[in-house]
Amino acid sequence: MIERFKSIVVGRGMMGAAAARYLALSGEGVAVIGPDEPKDWSSHHGVFASHYDEARITRTIDSNPIWARLANRSIARYGQIAAESGIAFYDEVGCLIVGPKRGGRDPYVGQVEAAARELGVSVEMLSDAALKSRFRYFDFGSDCEGVYEQRNAGYVNPRRLVEAQSLLAEKAGARVIRQTVVSVREEGGLAIVTTDDGAVYSAERVLIAAGGFSINENLLPRPVDLKVYARTVAFFEVPDEDLAAYFGMPSLIHQPADPTDHIYLLPPVRYPDGKTYLKIGGDPDDLQLETEPEIRAWFRRGGRLTTRDHLHRIITGLVPTLADAPISMAACVTSFTPENYPSIGFASEHIAVLTGGCGAAAKSSDEIGRLGAELLQHGRIIDEAYGDVFRPVFRD
Repeated sequence: MIERFKSIVVGRGMMGAAAARYLALSGEGVAVIGPDEPKDWSSHHGVFASHYDEARITRTIDSNPIWARLANRSIARYGQIAAESGIAFYDEVGCLIVGPKRGGRDPYVGQVEAAARELGVSVEMLSDAALKSRFRYFDFGSDCEGVYEQRNAGYVNPRRLVEAQSLLAEKAGARVIRQTVVSVREEGGLAIVTTDDGAVYSAERVLIAAGGFSINENLLPRPVDLKVYARTVAFFEVPDEDLAAYFGMPSLIHQPADPTDHIYLLPPVRYPDGKTYLKIGGDPDDLQLETEPEIRAWFRRGGRLTTRDHLHRIITGLVPTLADAPISMAACVTSFTPENYPSIGFASEHIAVLTGGCGAAAKSSDEIGRLGAELLQHGRIIDEAYGDVFRPVFRD
């Protein structure tokens, strides 16, 4: 028997769960389909998600006005989502952005400062001496400058945010189906969705919000133009007795003169294993994953040792007290569209796509999900604030 819905969201990640919540708030007959996190990555042969983590940077400043609007609108709703769900997922520890001093060849810090001014965001500009005095655990060297956003910035816990969005979607009437979708097709004026347990569902419209897994050839009638890259993050264990030394550490984006050393860093955060880790990411090169099976294999692999060692070298200079800390690593992926904006649009009459976080969407996932819901409800994005920038590019 085929169970029928008005709308189905395929993918229960940060954007998919948000889209399901907004759809459910606007009407009945909504389902969101996506599996829970696997207990053992190395032996899991199903799909994965990059939100299997405890901390992602959030900040309002962005030199791109589209991404700035997505972030600001999302961050403004964090409190409401937390209050309504009862799930805390946001820590306002601030965000520090550091790069070469203004006036030289690198315009980065100047661009960030100009963006903050344009957005009316209150920031502190910090010299290299001020950075050393204020953040003693960091060593940025000389000839650098920082932009410090203390309010409305820090990090979100992506696991808890997805949990909150899923809970609120259910409260609003959505059906949460914890299975993996293996195919989506059109038939008889409907979209037909099949899951790995053999169940079949139908809907007037389906939204494919499967992140990098959206390149699966069985999900979309037309392949979306999406490049998926393997990423490695490194974790440095901080024992409880040393935590006081890092108290007040903000999230960090560091772009020194050498672009291969550009990184992001999260302050010490407690993980499900009971240990506390400082996380750093920033691959020095790109490893593209061409097919969906390659993505699954990458997650099982757990990252690249060469990238882990690269990040260890950076930490040794940037946070010297962690040079000898126990180190581990994990795999994730980032998905990029040709225009570096999320792809939000229809691939056919009944099947739409919402994908392409472009390495910047975690903090903005609520607003991106809202736009995906708007697309499914109205057949188009009716919010005129964004223009036509989210139109998907297909490879056919």
